[in-house]
Amino acid sequence: MDAQMKRGFLEICVLASLRGGDSYGYQIVKDVPDVLGLTESTLYPLLKRLEKADCLTAYSVEHNGRLRKYYRLTQEGARRIEEFLAEQADILSIYDFVKRGASQ
Repeated sequence: MDAQMKRGFLEICVLASLRGGDSYGYQIVKDVPDVLGLTESTLYPLLKRLEKADCLTAYSVEHNGRLRKYYRLTQEGARRIEEFLAEQADILSIYDFVKRGASQ
């Protein structure tokens, strides 16, 4: 998959991974589809941007004697997911256009 396309999907996939409940970095990396190639080094700057955009909040919890940072989806983050899903028909029409063009 093209790197630019991956970047576009990463944000929404990270938000979607929090839709089921709060999570922490390593778990988010595991939850996001492997095809996107998300690593912890790419994830943390993305989480900071999403937090700054009020799409998620962060808090720390002690786990095995260490603080673990958890992330929670906000209403704004949920709204962005819904916005993305509402665009599904548009995205599929682009794929259909490309397929038709390739078959001519």
